[in-house]
Amino acid sequence: MAMTRIRPAGPPAASVRPGSGGIGRTGSPYAESVSDALRRHASPDLIRRRRTAGLGLASIGALGVVTAYQVGLLRHVPEPPIPGLSADRVDASGEAYQLLGTPDGALGIASYAVTVALAAMGAADRADKQPWIPLLAAVKAGLDLVSGGYLFAEQVTRHKKVCSWCTVAAVASVAAFPQTLPEAGRALRTLRGR
Repeated sequence: MAMTRIRPAGPPAASVRPGSGGIGRTGSPYAESVSDALRRHASPDLIRRRRTAGLGLASIGALGVVTAYQVGLLRHVPEPPIPGLSADRVDASGEAYQLLGTPDGALGIASYAVTVALAAMGAADRADKQPWIPLLAAVKAGLDLVSGGYLFAEQVTRHKKVCSWCTVAAVASVAAFPQTLPEAGRALRTLRGR
């Protein structure tokens, strides 16, 4: 069992278990263990999973600004006054709406939401008991890295301008991918040992 964090997030799940009756979902001991592991426990894997989720949420936040512009909620994307930056130009281009006729910022948000869900999915010992989860999380983080790199290269080569918000999302992907590798390696060893 993992150690409790010095400053855990919230109370133990069992202590806030609702009584019977009412509308809604029913918890389970497994679900409570996931809740406690993610919020209250400390291990190298859990720390890296939190980093991966946090970096995914940073990407979602950055792309939220882009999407607000792409759907017309913002008239202008705020950017620092640095030469070479032009989110307005990059994010208004036809390429940004080509896939499914949808703003690419919205698609990016959906994609990073899957990454966050995979980082959070499963108990603390998922590399041993559910090895497919950390493997899938690593593959997804790798796809995020490749996708972010491609979109950055597209901005530089086609538009000759860069969206700083998109770059934040891409850099977060670069930082998130290595966080998934140690647990994925253990998961792979688990599968080979079966």
